[in-house]
Amino acid sequence: MDWSPKNAASALSSSSKTVIVVFLVLLLGGFFSTRWIDTSSFGSSSSNTSLFTAIFSSTHLRQSITIPSSKQKPYGPLTCPLQNNTCPSPLEHTLVPLLTPTATTPPPPSCPAFFRWIYEDLRPWSSTGITRDMVEGARGKANFRLVMVGGRTYLDKYHGAFQTRDVFTLWGFLQLLRQYPGRVPDLDLMFNLDDLPVVRAADYRPGEAPPPLFRYCKDDSTVDIVFPDWSFWGWPEVNIKPWEVLLEELKKGNERVKWKHREPHAYWKGNPWVSPTRQDLIKCNVSDTNDWNARLYSQDWVQETRGGFKSSDLASQCTHRYKIYIEGRAWSVSEKYILACNSPTLLVNTGFRDFFTRGLMPGQHYLPIRSDDKCRSIKSAVDWGNSHQKKAQAVGKEGSRFVQEELKMEYVYDYMLHLLSEYSKLLRYRPSVPEGAVELCPESMACPRGGREKEYMAGSAVKAPRDAEPCAIPAPFSPGELQEFLRSKDDAVAQVEKWN
Repeated sequence: MDWSPKNAASALSSSSKTVIVVFLVLLLGGFFSTRWIDTSSFGSSSSNTSLFTAIFSSTHLRQSITIPSSKQKPYGPLTCPLQNNTCPSPLEHTLVPLLTPTATTPPPPSCPAFFRWIYEDLRPWSSTGITRDMVEGARGKANFRLVMVGGRTYLDKYHGAFQTRDVFTLWGFLQLLRQYPGRVPDLDLMFNLDDLPVVRAADYRPGEAPPPLFRYCKDDSTVDIVFPDWSFWGWPEVNIKPWEVLLEELKKGNERVKWKHREPHAYWKGNPWVSPTRQDLIKCNVSDTNDWNARLYSQDWVQETRGGFKSSDLASQCTHRYKIYIEGRAWSVSEKYILACNSPTLLVNTGFRDFFTRGLMPGQHYLPIRSDDKCRSIKSAVDWGNSHQKKAQAVGKEGSRFVQEELKMEYVYDYMLHLLSEYSKLLRYRPSVPEGAVELCPESMACPRGGREKEYMAGSAVKAPRDAEPCAIPAPFSPGELQEFLRSKDDAVAQVEKWN
């Protein structure tokens, strides 16, 4: 007999079905009576910290890592420690199925325009597809290989990473599975966790497909596949909270000082020693002989760590009318925090782009700053803004609106889902688990952690499966549309330079 769920159900007697139904009702009732932790004020009080520590650290009892509540039915608690070191079936965490659109339900909203760049990132393989040899060809450049098969995640780790980039990047993949259970296709990909893109287009002959490699940014000379960075789920080493939590704090921080009452200068604080262009920026600081309208501060992270991060709270740095963004070794995760301040972002021209910055338009979301003449350009932009305050405020508000509305976590997960779905369509083989790979699940990652790492995992955990379809990805650029878009950005830069 074919022992399928359908045949098994038909074989049950009426009385057996009744007993099972009663048993399930009682089981679910006891399961959902569990008291969940409310983390709406996550990270803001010592009581929350001690509460999370108590839940995560004790190992002599079978405990639960509790996920915050939401409007939808929340996920059940994660069980710690893992039984038999085996991750539970993905089905055990699928409590609320995704809704299937019908003729009576409205279509999902369109994704933000920057989603169109997914097609451009994958264009090098659009005609050839992606073979197993191509993927394995990226091994020498990758920190890890990630394989998803049947809703389960497997890690083949090659090299360590700076701080916890690998931990929170992988945590993001697992949260995507919780956001959209059953929707993430089988995958096989290589990921590089460093700053600089490394797959140079010039290294491959015309018609020769480069190895596909995921990372956080790229430039015009490289074909790395851009993916959201680890800091969306938290950066514990520098006390940067998960994006969803921090975004709310930034909203409140914006309200503390109205724009017209903020200091009429450009503000930047960071590590100037990671790149020559930042060291050049420091020369624009106010001095006895020059005032370039810039107030620049060097960030000593060792001292900040020892002092409890009292001087690096991002929500308390929206106090100047203008904020400066400048690349680090490549792009910098600071851009989203700077844009969120309601102050015009003075963006020093850069060739590096992450997944969302390709949706930003000069003069609308930020004011471009010349990289070869930073000081004069900053002074000119600030003078213009102080003389045209309505226009300057409009730029600041639009940049902040973009971050608050088009970069919310809902869209970060949708971008991940669409990118991975389009990538999977290109695979010309069926992914399989590499020999020696280790299975990952929220329990295996969160249970052994401690301190701020564990808090940030709890704070960034998806609360419940999304009960709606992801946003609808826009159509790819036609060649003419892409050229027109790039030309319009160049024209916008020229227009802003005329303002100044």
